[in-house]
Amino acid sequence: MTETRMDGQDTPDTPDTPDTPDTPGTPGSTPYGVDSEVGPLRTVLLHRPGNELRRLTPRNNDKLLFDGIPWVGRAQDEHDAFAQVLRDRGVEVLYLGELLTESLSNPDARAQAVAGATEDLRLGDTLRGYLRSALGELDPAALAEALMAGVRNDEVRAGGLVSSLLAHEDFLIDPLPNLLFTRDSSVWIRDSVAVTSLAMPARVRETQLTELIYTFHPRFAGADKVYDHQLEHVEGGDVLALGPGVLAVGVGERTTPAGVERLARRVFTKGLAHTVLAVPIAQQRATMHLDTVCTMVDTDAVLMYPNMAEEMRALAVTADGDQLHVAEPEPFLVAAAKALGIDTLRRIDTGLDPVTAEREQWDDGNNTLAVAPRVCIAYERTVETNARLEESGIEVVRISGSELGSGRGGPRCMSCPILRAPVTATVTAR
Repeated sequence: MTETRMDGQDTPDTPDTPDTPDTPGTPGSTPYGVDSEVGPLRTVLLHRPGNELRRLTPRNNDKLLFDGIPWVGRAQDEHDAFAQVLRDRGVEVLYLGELLTESLSNPDARAQAVAGATEDLRLGDTLRGYLRSALGELDPAALAEALMAGVRNDEVRAGGLVSSLLAHEDFLIDPLPNLLFTRDSSVWIRDSVAVTSLAMPARVRETQLTELIYTFHPRFAGADKVYDHQLEHVEGGDVLALGPGVLAVGVGERTTPAGVERLARRVFTKGLAHTVLAVPIAQQRATMHLDTVCTMVDTDAVLMYPNMAEEMRALAVTADGDQLHVAEPEPFLVAAAKALGIDTLRRIDTGLDPVTAEREQWDDGNNTLAVAPRVCIAYERTVETNARLEESGIEVVRISGSELGSGRGGPRCMSCPILRAPVTATVTAR
């Protein structure tokens, strides 16, 4: 057992807010709020794949964190079908690109966006000055496109030594193909948003754009922020809202122990949670986030990757006055049930054997998106996992993802819930 102070530099930058209610807002009252993984989904943030995916080549796809080069037209068709499934379930779909364009009508947002996109030390003063001037002259839609799809050396006539020495096809501003995975760059914790701090260099600018949206878009005027992109690394794919007041946060390749500590201090200070479960993740290929091995499909049921489930542990972090109290490690399901105040969590395994489970985990079988208790969206190709879910009483809405999955992300990765209705208002006895 260890204890850590909660004071000093970790004091929030904004005044303390009153404790938030036990349930998030509902349509007609609060425009945003998420206190569980399975409450009926009302509003979600997506990003329709665009020209940033067309910038992927065999030369840069590894650097940009893609396993392959997707067929963009097919990926768009698949994403459109995903969005329509959500709309058919009564979900309001917001698009990151549209929100970004609308935010860039604000001069302060434009200045901040251009500065962030051109701070790369590779540019040098001459090229940086040229780009800042050129980007500053673009209208909001063209600027948003440049920020997302990037700018190649042969697309500008900057002059100067740096531009002359770079290859024509080199990017001066890198594209952001991982914008597709909106879950990672922000996560709503009750009625506060955590703009996350992404660990991989290829993704750093994503959270700069997300921060712009939550700061300048009228939709989010007055939204409370509990985290920002300049703090220790925390990624949204590692954050699961197990239930009101209980967060599970994976610790591994992307989210650091220091990030979990900082997030815990901030959510406790604002009264957004009473327990944070720190969950170390054994790093294997395709297990970069907690939601690649575990997602919730009901208030008391989790879908888990069996090849890792038995070894998963959690350290329960709670607040004790101005200190953090860290409990001894326990099996993840035991710690989660205790924190939620229930007897047990039902575990649904992917696959029928270790090899099948590994194949389906690679195909994002664990990365489901719950749209309501006992209803989830999953890729159609994870046949065995979907069958196991249905055998356990979970309705599975299947979508195609042959091209969307090339970035190693499923329906949960591709969605950032902004508003969920309270579970308690809709759960019925089984």
